[in-house]
Amino acid sequence: MIINGDKLLELSPIVNMEKTKLYANGVSYGLSEAGYDIRIKQTVVFTSRWGVKKITVVDADVNGKQVVTKTNGSFVLASSMEEFNIPNHLIGVVCDKSSWARRGLSVFNTLAEPGWKGFLTYELVYHGSDELTIEAGSGIAQVIFHQVSCRAQYTGRYQGQANHPVSAITA
Repeated sequence: MIINGDKLLELSPIVNMEKTKLYANGVSYGLSEAGYDIRIKQTVVFTSRWGVKKITVVDADVNGKQVVTKTNGSFVLASSMEEFNIPNHLIGVVCDKSSWARRGLSVFNTLAEPGWKGFLTYELVYHGSDELTIEAGSGIAQVIFHQVSCRAQYTGRYQGQANHPVSAITA
């Protein structure tokens, strides 16, 4: 069963949930009709020149100082502004937002397991060739929360994930 609306707000799987749908940079975030739209913490710019795809990420360090990272390619990690605290009887399914998918951006669909806590890391891939800018604070993905039939507690390596993109952790 999908959990939404007032029941989702009551269960509070995201810390300090917005009670309505809001907009930043023309894209929604907050409570949606069937789930919750979450935001991106960094500004990410995808460009392509002479067939070479480039990515610029603008973030802030622990002191609030702006940090700019540049790399080649079409894949980048980013992180959520929202902090998760998933009850042990819910699971969150992270899905693309059509606002970005229609422009060629894929957010790898993933799960927020029962009992998981932390900040979500997004895996973003841009399939287009035009410049695409995703402003920090924009809605980037939707989380649909489902009730699980048996309570569970996530104990994996990403428990308590930090408030920045986290690369793959190998055993």
